[in-house]
Order: sequence, then structure tokens, then C-alpha cells
Amino acid sequence: MNALAPAIGWVGHAVDGAISHVGEIATLAGRSLGRAVKRHAHFRLFVYQVLQIGLRSLPLAIAMSAFAGMVLAFQFGVGLERFGAKLFIGQTTVTALFRELGPILTALVVGSRVGSGIAAELGGMAVTEQIDAVRALGADPLERLVAPRIVACTLALPLLAVVCDLVGTGGGMLVAWGQYGVSPTLFLHGVYDFVTIDDFTSGLFKTVVFGFLIGAIACFEGMRTTGGTEGVGRATTRTVVAIAITVLATDFLLTKILVSL
Repeated sequence: MNALAPAIGWVGHAVDGAISHVGEIATLAGRSLGRAVKRHAHFRLFVYQVLQIGLRSLPLAIAMSAFAGMVLAFQFGVGLERFGAKLFIGQTTVTALFRELGPILTALVVGSRVGSGIAAELGGMAVTEQIDAVRALGADPLERLVAPRIVACTLALPLLAVVCDLVGTGGGMLVAWGQYGVSPTLFLHGVYDFVTIDDFTSGLFKTVVFGFLIGAIACFEGMRTTGGTEGVGRATTRTVVAIAITVLATDFLLTKILVSL
């Protein structure tokens, strides 16, 4: 028992730190959004951040989703062809893409890129005392810097997920046609008959939650950055790791909830 005490203490300390961390992130996000609503923050700040995050991430989202759809179709085709059921490639590929792979890849690939950029940007402002300068000028950094970025991530990720779903479907359709001889018409008919609106909306709902979490984590890590340029690097690394773990854990919880509804 004495030998286990250090390990139990370490686990307890880690859990306590994680819960405290989550509480601090939730407090930052809540205070930022609350102040932005009460003080009627400038609409152009939110629009600018949505355009910046969405447009900068669009090429990456298109390339990632195209290959994701192609890989899914190829792998499902290998399995279905063994049972003479390759005509169902469309149904299986698009269902997996809409429900899981589209939201997850959008959050992990695009979200990590966006999150690291936000953390580096705010971290650079923190270590060069620009955030203190904003306060000295009478403006609220949470209202001006944090809230627009959280809202932008929450809005941009679902829009990017829609693009990923469409491009991924096109990529899967090309592989099904070229590799397995399933015509685009047959592919789309199978999708139309099998895939429901719930499959699409469940994945879209996940990206809304992922986007909020990515924005909140990235802003939190950026705002508390210290230690000069090395601190900015550490904050960026922490952001990417935290986003990946949070997205995967949240995806499991959301999947359990959505399936049980």
C-alpha cells in the first residue's frame, strides 16, 4: 500500500489540475461571451475573425476531406467486395463521413491549425505587453480579443465541415467509380435512399461543440502565455495537444448521447 501511495497521489494531483484547468477555461469563455453580449461588441470584429479562420482553412479542409473520402471508399470497397456487396459503398462511406470522420478530421486537422494560430497570436501579444496596452486604453481584452475568436471558431468549423462532407462525398464517388465500377448515379441513389438528415445534423452539431472548445482552449492558452518567444512556442504546443485530446474525448461523449436519443 505504501508503494502505491505516490502513484495515487500523482493521479489525484493530475485529476485535480485537469478539473481546475477546465474550470478556468469555462470561466474565461463565459466572461468573454457575457461581456460581448452586454456591451454590444462590434459586429465587424466577429465577421472579420470568421472570414480569417474560414478562408485560411478552406484549402486545407478541401484537400483533407477529398483524401478522407477516397480512403474511406477504398477501404469499405475492399471489405464489401468480399461479400459481393460493393454496391453499398456509397451508403457506408457517406454515413461514416457525415457522422464521424468529417467532424473529427475537421476538428483535429483544421481546428488544431486554427487553435495553434490563435494561441500564437494572443501569446505574442501577451509577452510583448500588447494586451496590457489594450487595458490601458480602456478596452476590454476579453471583449475585443477573446470573444470574437471563440464565436468565429464556433461558426467557422460547421461551415468547413459542410465543405468537407461535400468534397469527401465527391472523392469517395470517384474511387467507387474508378476502382469498383460503381457509377456516380448508383452511388448517389444509394446515399439518397440510406443516409438520413440525422446523420448529417449529428455531425454538424459535433463541429459546433468542437469549434467552441477549440476557440476557448486556444484563447486561454494564448492569454496566459509568459516567458517570451519560448513561452509562445510552449503555449502553441499545449494548445494542439489539449485540442486533440479534448476533441476525441468529447466526440465519444457526444456519440453516446446522440445515439441514445
